[in-house]
Amino acid sequence: MSSVAVVLMAYGSPPTESDVPAYLSDIRGGRPVSAEAIEELKQRYRRIGGRSPLDEITERQRAALERELQLPVFIGMKHWEPRIADAVEGALAGGADTLVGVVLAPHYSRLSIAGYRERLEQTLGSRAELHFVESWHDHVPFIRVLADRVRGFDGHVVFTAHSLPERILAEGDPYRDQLLETARMVADGAGLSDWSFAFQSESATGEPWLGPDILEELGRLAANGVRRVLVCPVGFVSDHLEILWDLDVEARERAQELGLDLERIESLNDDPAFIGALATLVQAQLPREVPA
Repeated sequence: MSSVAVVLMAYGSPPTESDVPAYLSDIRGGRPVSAEAIEELKQRYRRIGGRSPLDEITERQRAALERELQLPVFIGMKHWEPRIADAVEGALAGGADTLVGVVLAPHYSRLSIAGYRERLEQTLGSRAELHFVESWHDHVPFIRVLADRVRGFDGHVVFTAHSLPERILAEGDPYRDQLLETARMVADGAGLSDWSFAFQSESATGEPWLGPDILEELGRLAANGVRRVLVCPVGFVSDHLEILWDLDVEARERAQELGLDLERIESLNDDPAFIGALATLVQAQLPREVPA
């Protein structure tokens, strides 16, 4: 009988302001980071209370998923500790001969999810069998959790996700199409007719990024007479900087300028319904002889 462990992966985030330089250096592969970029991110951390809750939330997700599955679950971060390699080694040291890899990001892009798989495979090699979840953007239990959060809202719902460089479209990347499919499925499940999609968290790289940006979309909605907006960030499952700064600070300030009443759904975090959705995702990958 196979011995299975789960590697639960996330991007990673500097827990506190003092960790920002090391985090940015890691993202840039050790290349120099400007003092301006470091200070800008530090200022954002000050505005959200000085720290990111991502580490604690991911640990709660890990522990809850482990209880739900009755299988060992290990955290692996792409750009922080513990690393994906640490998770793999921990799983193997515990006797696992089969790993199920799941990224806490539902939508596939070669610029994101492929990188997680590459790191996982580089460490794992041929030491165990790997089952990797490429995408879960249309996973019905996940859609159901989001639909429950937007159902009955008396206003306009804007679905959002992290933007990526526009060049991915010419490369045939499915990221935007998967996002729009998620939004349509959630809207259908919740019976929404008044909704749109926007991107957030664009980086200043000097090239075009996918749009419209959430701040632009809020301006469009206000100009069209919309007064109440609910933001549903379908591309994120945890509270972290892209939620607490981009939406709770930046988007709220823009909404106030426009006279909009802006709300945001509660992040999925370790909500039992979301953990249940993750569990069914993993169970679909398990070898037949392993009890689900």
